[in-house]
Amino acid sequence: MHQDNAEDIYETLSNLKGSALKVAQMLSMDKGMLPKAYTEKFTMSQYSAPPLSGPLVVNTFVKTLGKTPTQLYDRFEMKASNAASIGQVHRATKDGKALAVKIQYPGVANSVKSDLRIVKPFAMRIVGMNEVDMNQYFDEIETKLLEETDYELELNRSVELSEQCAHIPNLVFPKYYPELSSDRIITMDWLEGKHLKEFLETNPSQEVRNKIGQALWDFYQFQMHKLRKIHADPHPGNFLLREDGTLGIFDFGCVKEIPEDFYVNYFLLTNAEVLKDEKRRREVYLNLEMIHPSDTEKEIEFYSGLFQKMISLLTLPFTVDRFDFGDEAYFSEIYAYMDYLYNLKEIRDSKVARGSRHSLYVNRTYFGLYSILSDLRANITTGW
Repeated sequence: MHQDNAEDIYETLSNLKGSALKVAQMLSMDKGMLPKAYTEKFTMSQYSAPPLSGPLVVNTFVKTLGKTPTQLYDRFEMKASNAASIGQVHRATKDGKALAVKIQYPGVANSVKSDLRIVKPFAMRIVGMNEVDMNQYFDEIETKLLEETDYELELNRSVELSEQCAHIPNLVFPKYYPELSSDRIITMDWLEGKHLKEFLETNPSQEVRNKIGQALWDFYQFQMHKLRKIHADPHPGNFLLREDGTLGIFDFGCVKEIPEDFYVNYFLLTNAEVLKDEKRRREVYLNLEMIHPSDTEKEIEFYSGLFQKMISLLTLPFTVDRFDFGDEAYFSEIYAYMDYLYNLKEIRDSKVARGSRHSLYVNRTYFGLYSILSDLRANITTGW
């Protein structure tokens, strides 16, 4: 039954595309939330959604670049190679170079606001929050989804972040071509490689797994600690893994800029001395909106205790020089604790939002990173 339902739901979300398919993408990254049949089916949303028809592809070129694909490229494959939530990718060649051409689905940008208006009442009911508390999170989600539909912004970020991260070992970035790009088209070099599931089926060596895992970890640590902005969409569809241990990265549609005060407080949570000092710890929780000035002492003690355990689990890789993400017991403990929290009556009955809006995409980023490193069973150096 799960298998049949998963196929039906995925087919509907795939036809809707945009924000609806983005939800499937997010859900596919959480192995503990849904039955396996749903997680496996929704994983396809990362790179294998139903493609746009040929005439609509040509129309997008004519409208935004003034020419058809055959006029712009030496060769253009009308059949999409990959298709995801916001757009699809076609192979092309020009002047002997293999190119990837990303084309945005029509109407995606216009549908974001209406999609979120539909989702909002359901989300409020599920988490039990009032509209005022939910607004900060929905504003954050809407901002990021709209940014993902702005291909001119994505092109600029892609060029900038690729150049800034080019020194990190074993990372490969494509070159981008502004003259062959528009507000709904991005042209870049074609990168060879396999998506995570296909790559793991080749049974890569532990050495290769570790090299790719290290490159991924270093990529995110450099962005967070040096650039204060991160590629905030770390699902497997945005990476290409190669047998030589290198990693191709090609999608900077979702980038989260990190405010300095949030950054400082967020990483104080990895400091063992701070966590031992109850007064200091409470200050950090307050700054991150995990507890509130209106909380009673009983509520502060209750939530602080829950956060202390959760943080000690999730920040463990940051507190050691080397970490084995292949440790299944570690992830089992995380999922068990999350399940425990979900079933706590106090949590389920709470109407108060806890956590800064900035934590939404930062937490999502680290969750996605951990998930990929877990699948790779990478054993890597984590000190920074």
